[in-house]
Amino acid sequence: MKQTSRYPMRRVIVAGALLIAFVAVFVVKLVEIQVVRADEYNAEAEQVRSDSRTVYGARGDIVDRNGTVLADSVMRYDITLSPKQAKAREAEEPGQLEKNAADLGAALGIPAEQVLTVIEQSLAADADSDFAYLVKQVDVATYDRVTALKVPWVYSQEHPGRIYPNGAVAGNLLGWINDDGEAAGGLEAAQNECLAGVDGEVTSLHSLKDWVDIPGTERTVKEAQPGGTVQLTIDADLQWEVQRILAARIAEVGADWGMVTVMNAKTGELLAVADVPTVDPNDPDSTDVEDRGSRSFAAPFEPGSTFKALTAASAIDAGQADPTSEIVAPYRKLFGDANINDSEYHEDERLTLTGVLIDSSNTGMSQFGERVSDEQRYQDMVDFGLGTESEVGFPGEGAGDLNGGPDWPDDQTRYATMFGQGLTTTAIQIASVYQTLANHGVRMPVQLVQGCELADGEITGKPDQTPREVVSAKAADETTAMLERVYLEGWLAEKWNIPGYRVAAKTGTAQVADGQGGYRSEYLVSVSGYAPADDPQYVVSVSIFDAVTMNSSAASAPVFRDVMSQVLKKYRTVPSGAPAPELPASW
Repeated sequence: MKQTSRYPMRRVIVAGALLIAFVAVFVVKLVEIQVVRADEYNAEAEQVRSDSRTVYGARGDIVDRNGTVLADSVMRYDITLSPKQAKAREAEEPGQLEKNAADLGAALGIPAEQVLTVIEQSLAADADSDFAYLVKQVDVATYDRVTALKVPWVYSQEHPGRIYPNGAVAGNLLGWINDDGEAAGGLEAAQNECLAGVDGEVTSLHSLKDWVDIPGTERTVKEAQPGGTVQLTIDADLQWEVQRILAARIAEVGADWGMVTVMNAKTGELLAVADVPTVDPNDPDSTDVEDRGSRSFAAPFEPGSTFKALTAASAIDAGQADPTSEIVAPYRKLFGDANINDSEYHEDERLTLTGVLIDSSNTGMSQFGERVSDEQRYQDMVDFGLGTESEVGFPGEGAGDLNGGPDWPDDQTRYATMFGQGLTTTAIQIASVYQTLANHGVRMPVQLVQGCELADGEITGKPDQTPREVVSAKAADETTAMLERVYLEGWLAEKWNIPGYRVAAKTGTAQVADGQGGYRSEYLVSVSGYAPADDPQYVVSVSIFDAVTMNSSAASAPVFRDVMSQVLKKYRTVPSGAPAPELPASW
């Protein structure tokens, strides 16, 4: 006889209740996962499976006045690896790690042992290490060689780099980008706000096993924005030629260094600023630190007799002299407590102001300089742009030192400043002084950057172009006429002759301060001037330090001649049509 349960319905009810409770637990958990904590779990999943990478905003170009690219952006690649994956692959395929390391070393130009060391050191620090740098900033060719190896635990990261297609041309001005992608000096630093791009961000999902991106999962989080283009006033071809001329002369006379500035006399635009030695921004470490910048901007010096043109213009503008004004210039003369002498002994000379400039007489120029009040003479210096940084605002630019004027500390300093000693200026400032004289007494702001063109075409950062009258046109033009006589009758007449053009120029041989109140044994020898003197277009200023074989302005004169000739030829400047005015040098 078959036995049946006495409580069948109770068992069904209990089983049903248990099933419902079991299902309820799963439903509640499902709701928690898919609704209540969905965002949290999705975020955790994304962290495990997603990969975020930076999309670099391209750095803008630096170009010359004609659009020639002086600094350009390229993509470089950081080669990275997963130490954990490398170890896992070695466990699956013994011996494969050493082969991969050898292949990578050959592709990257490094020892295979270096690859293995990176892996070993990373795993020693963290047994689960999934990332380590192998080599940073390799070029496209190297990247292609590494990619072709298809080593499964080797990856790459894009890394923006910088190249300078013209090498050392204008390297003293450009600066460079260091290995960390930071602007290092020069215009790269000064114009970084314009040049720097804005980085973007892209995310994508990848497989957990081999970290391969899953197609169709890429998502742009932030768009990258390119940087702007900086256009300079510099002419790259002229810059190259000026650097070549200066470098050859530096080597010929055994000098330590030199500077040449070429400026548009009408606009104040710098067409070339050459410093020798200079730096190749593609390889800055190959150049001594002190030669990587621009001395033309950053190294103030006592200008010497090139400064006498300013004093002469100041005296004329104050109504205290003209080109034929007469004095007697002895070899040595006392002015109060100041003891002033000329560079070479001579008997008393009966000179006009023109003759003072031709002979470069310190005692003569001091007699004209003292006719102008200290306050007015100092104000003229300031108005000519001395004692303050130029409008360019070049990184590390020097302001020069007017040594406490107009209340100079003693008579010796007061009179020394009349002929270019006892104060300091930069090469850029001296070029600006001569630009003002060439432009009939009107100073134009110094310009190196024409502006920044943003990606949308907007032009920003246009330089100030407001003219300012410093001395009268009469004072400037009469000074020009006297400087023409210096060019024609001075002791360097045969060494700086430029046929077909009238030229106004002045030499200078200055002692160099030792920083301790005295002077070094070396000299800074200079020539500054402009042409054509009858309608000035271009200013050229040359300074050479410690020319061992020829420590006088004769070292600088051929550079002035060759550079000015090149400038006049390049810009097809019309030759002068009339001779320079005659002016008496003596009485």
